[in-house]
Amino acid sequence: MDENYIKTGGIIVIDDEPTNLKLVDRMLRAQGYLNLQLIDDSREVVTRYREVGASLILLDINMPHLDGFAVLEQLQALDDPLLPPVIMLTAQSDREFLLHALSLGARDYITKPFDRAEFMMRVRNQLEVHLAKRMMHEQNVVLEEMVRLRTEEVSRTRLQVVRRLGLAAEYRDEETGEHVLRMSRSCELIARELGWSEDQCELMLLASPMHDIGKIGIPDRILLKPGKFEPDEWEIMKTHVTIGVRMLEGDDSDLLRLARDIALAHHEKWDGTGYPNGTAGEAIPLSGRIAAISDVFDALTSPRPYKRAWPLDEALALIEENRGKHFDPAVVDAFFKVLPEIIEAHEHYRDRNEVPS
Repeated sequence: MDENYIKTGGIIVIDDEPTNLKLVDRMLRAQGYLNLQLIDDSREVVTRYREVGASLILLDINMPHLDGFAVLEQLQALDDPLLPPVIMLTAQSDREFLLHALSLGARDYITKPFDRAEFMMRVRNQLEVHLAKRMMHEQNVVLEEMVRLRTEEVSRTRLQVVRRLGLAAEYRDEETGEHVLRMSRSCELIARELGWSEDQCELMLLASPMHDIGKIGIPDRILLKPGKFEPDEWEIMKTHVTIGVRMLEGDDSDLLRLARDIALAHHEKWDGTGYPNGTAGEAIPLSGRIAAISDVFDALTSPRPYKRAWPLDEALALIEENRGKHFDPAVVDAFFKVLPEIIEAHEHYRDRNEVPS
C-alpha cells in the first residue's frame, strides 16, 4: 500500500497527561502523520469519533472518569463495521491486565516508555490493515450497488419480456393488451388475499400474463372466427392450453413453473367439467383456480367486437352462481374481498377503445 496514503489515515490519541499527548503528537508528526486528534478527557472519545472518524485509536488505560477499558466497551457498543483498531498505551506489563484489554477489542498494546521504532512500526501496521479493510468495504458497497441496479434492470427486463409474450398472444385474437394487465393484477390481489407471500404474489403477477400464450399456435381461421366454433374447431381451439405448456417447458425456474401451471389449469373447473384434463377440486393448482376467475371476470366485463361488456352486477351474479361449479368457493370469497381493488385495476387499465361507463 502506498506510504503517502497510509499517512492520510486519521489517528485519535487519548491520554489524560498533556505531556504524553505532546510526545505522541511529535513522534507521529515527525513521521508525516498529520491527521491527528488529541483528547485529554476520555468521556469525549465516542463523541469525537462520531464527529471526525478515525483509522486508528491510541488509547491510554489509566485515566480518570473513564479508564481505557470502559472506553473500549463504549467503542465496541457502537457496532461499527469499520471501527478502527485500538492500540493500548500503558505502563502496565502484567499479562492478565493486557489480556483483558485484548479481550475487550484492543488490537495491540505498546508499553511506556515508548521505543520510537517499535511505536512507529506498530502504528503503521495497524493503519495499513485498517485502510485495506476500509478500501475493501468501500469496493464491496460499490459492487453491491452495481449488483442491485443490475438486478433491478434484469427484473424490469424480465417483466417486459413476460408482458410482451402475453401481449403477443392477446393481439392474435380480439382481446387487448390491457386484458393481460388487468388479469395479472387481479391474480396478484387474489393470491395475496389467500395468504401468498410477497415473493409468490410477484411471481403470480409475472407468470399470469402468459396464461393464453398457446394461442400463438392456433390457426387464424379458428382463432379469429367471429361465430360459434364447430366441434372440430373447438377441439383445436382447446389445444392452446397444451401448446402454451410446451412453449413454457425447458426451464425449471419458479417463474416458468408457475406459468406452466397457470397455462395448463386456467380452463379447468372446480366440478371437473373443464379442459384439457377434466381435473377437479383441489387437484387443480391453486394458481390455475385464481387465474380462472380473474380471466372470466375480465372477459365478462370487457367489451369485444362480438359482444358487449356485461354490467358489473350481472358479471358478479354469474361468478356467485358458479361458486363450487366453475370456481373454487374459497377463491370466490377472496375475489369478492378484493373486488374494489380489482375494479380499480380495471379502470386503470381500461381498453383504449372502451368508453367509460
